[in-house]
Amino acid sequence: MSARHCIGFIRPVGRHCFWSLLARPLSLVTGRCSIALPAFAKINLGLRILGKRPDGYHEIRTLYQTVALHDRLSVALIPGQDGIGVECSHSGVPSGRGNLVFRACEVWKRARRFRGRIEICLEKHIPVGSGLGGASSDAAVTLLGLERLSGDQLDWAKRLRLAASVGSDVPLFFWGGRVLGCGRGEEVYPLDDLPLRHCLVVFPGFSVATAKAYREAGLRLTSPSEARRVNSFGVWSRVPLETWGPAENDFEPVVFAKWPQLARLKRQLLRAGAETALLTGSGSAVYAIFDSAPKLLRASKFVPATWQVSRTRTLSRAEYRRLLLG
Repeated sequence: MSARHCIGFIRPVGRHCFWSLLARPLSLVTGRCSIALPAFAKINLGLRILGKRPDGYHEIRTLYQTVALHDRLSVALIPGQDGIGVECSHSGVPSGRGNLVFRACEVWKRARRFRGRIEICLEKHIPVGSGLGGASSDAAVTLLGLERLSGDQLDWAKRLRLAASVGSDVPLFFWGGRVLGCGRGEEVYPLDDLPLRHCLVVFPGFSVATAKAYREAGLRLTSPSEARRVNSFGVWSRVPLETWGPAENDFEPVVFAKWPQLARLKRQLLRAGAETALLTGSGSAVYAIFDSAPKLLRASKFVPATWQVSRTRTLSRAEYRRLLLG
């Protein structure tokens, strides 16, 4: 699907300067070669589920926004050895094929016919199972790190296809900033950034099963025929394209019905002065956007004491690129 079929006013954003950095390989000789990179979280500035597609996935429209909360990865290539090793600081993150980072290494090795060992050390700070895209961001940064270490740079289209084969949210982390997501979320188009804001992210300590949330939300929403009407007015009526204003997430009725404490927190954050507050992805994290740090701090008192709080900020595309690749 082309950008014009998804939405009509996207302006192209240059990518060649950013990705030319990947063409500068680090020295890979007879020994271990490694690089350390941040992997930033995302929030969803609105999310519409249009219907179920013939391939079994759901057609969605969403606005992604990267924030400064991040994991850290160390990516290493070891010539003369074989295999993939993934270590993580979080005991709940799998180390094998159930980990998107492992899968990213697998598809990259196969696509580039790389002979050698890949080792990843992952330091988690983005809550697991929160809807903040931590696993997808880790996978995207792994692919970027492998390109940088090897000097084997993919062209743009191949990079996106490789990322989409790993996970639906992975391609957005090649852009950063504010990004339009179409299809199952893997079709990504950069949008102009909005002014930077303070962001409060709250994780209640439990996760939401994404597949189950999609099934339940799909029953409440659009039919397959409506999913094909990608330019209908209703698609964007609840997604703010030009401001930080109020937005809606079609997962909220499902998730809030089961966990009303999340709905209560959202209402409290809005009353405390948030420009917008929303469930991110399918949850379970809720975020709130504020135009000042004092407002964010005052709103933080409404968060239950046992829930995890991250006081962070939005990242523009330029800052995202600078922090990611220097």
